[in-house]
Amino acid sequence: MDAGVHDKPQDAKEKSIDDWLPITSSRNAKWWYSAFHNVTAMVGAGVLSLPYAMSELGWGPGIAVLILSWIITLYTLWQMVEMHEMVPGKRFDRYHELGQHAFGDKLGLWIVVPQQLIVEVGVNIVYMVTGGKSLKKFHDVVCPDCKDIKLTYFIMIFASLHFVLSQLPNFNSISGVSLAAAVMSLRHILFSMMPKLLTFLSNSILLHVCYSTIAWGASAAKGKQEHVEYGYKASSTGGTFFNFLSALGDVAFAYAGHNVVLEIQATIPSSPEKPSKKPMWKGVVVAYIVVAICYFPVALIGYWVFGNAVEDNILITLEKPRWLIAMANMMVVVHVIGSYQIYAMPVFDMIETVLVKKLHFPPGLMLRLIARSVYVAFTMFVGISFPFFGGLLGFFGGFAFAPTTYFLPCIMWLAIYKPRPGSLSWITNWICIIFGVLLMILSPIGGLRQIIIQAKSYQFFS
Repeated sequence: MDAGVHDKPQDAKEKSIDDWLPITSSRNAKWWYSAFHNVTAMVGAGVLSLPYAMSELGWGPGIAVLILSWIITLYTLWQMVEMHEMVPGKRFDRYHELGQHAFGDKLGLWIVVPQQLIVEVGVNIVYMVTGGKSLKKFHDVVCPDCKDIKLTYFIMIFASLHFVLSQLPNFNSISGVSLAAAVMSLRHILFSMMPKLLTFLSNSILLHVCYSTIAWGASAAKGKQEHVEYGYKASSTGGTFFNFLSALGDVAFAYAGHNVVLEIQATIPSSPEKPSKKPMWKGVVVAYIVVAICYFPVALIGYWVFGNAVEDNILITLEKPRWLIAMANMMVVVHVIGSYQIYAMPVFDMIETVLVKKLHFPPGLMLRLIARSVYVAFTMFVGISFPFFGGLLGFFGGFAFAPTTYFLPCIMWLAIYKPRPGSLSWITNWICIIFGVLLMILSPIGGLRQIIIQAKSYQFFS
């Protein structure tokens, strides 16, 4: 049966526009695409900050928050996979479409779209900073005697790649499954080469495991540092409290793949006999196993080795062996290239939908070139202006990721399915909602404080 069987009837013009838009233009993905995309969306800059988050939380609270977050976000991700096609004959291909079904057309848009945009734009800004900082670290490690180059220039170098890669039309154009496909594609011209090559470099699960393993493996090889301290490093009770809040946001940022999960599932074919939720969930389970393999060793071993002296990026703390640290930083660069595109694609979809459907611009290459280039330039400019990795993670993690990841799926589940008060489903969802709301309220306070403190001594565009 045709992959679009669950879509509502459309006229020819509407269908041609949907076939051009990035989210709905291709529905031939396999379950392993789900695994690759979910790992790429989730495992990224966040994992590198987990030892630092542990240093601000402490052993007991840190381990508890890590485990709770893993369980809660897996549960809410399952909810979203289930809700993707809960209405017979219809697929909710975008987060805001599900929100509109749960809360009504207007209210659903106002609840979901601002949150989703803040998340996706925020992640792209953070990945601009991450890519630039990792490139700079690679340069400094490989050539310690070279002239110092401003971080601004490295962010611009990283951004220059995205002016090209952002022109790839949809999710599946950045999805392939093998090194062979990437190598074979080297025979072709640039734009036919990019999709497979980008996939091998950014969507390979092995890549994520590799640089996470280097992070904890190199830490373990150094051994527990002399005079290591595990107490809170802030000199005041207030400072300790605010750092604790910011660390909650760091953890929330690390567990964020929900904002693009429906868009990823939209690329999988579906029929009444073979609904998309089965291959999608299979991919999600694989992705979450990879998440556990990457997150827990990095967080626990990194904190055990360096204590409260660890930097907000564990790879910045590590210095030797030089070749290994250089390689790990380059892996991070390559990974966040793909991650940036994964989070940018729904934004491109929103921008192009408004331009084509609301403002009636004709769909085409020039529209896509201008719209996407302006967006990349915007995230580059903000990243250059505020390159505060730790503070950005804490702020965006709580303010935007907590709602869309921890409790908004639960609210929609309660609104749509209406489980009986006092039932296991009802209690579980309310626990997740309370935990998520507290995270949303508290952690941005700590993250914003960190940004303000760092900004006092920062020279813009330095």
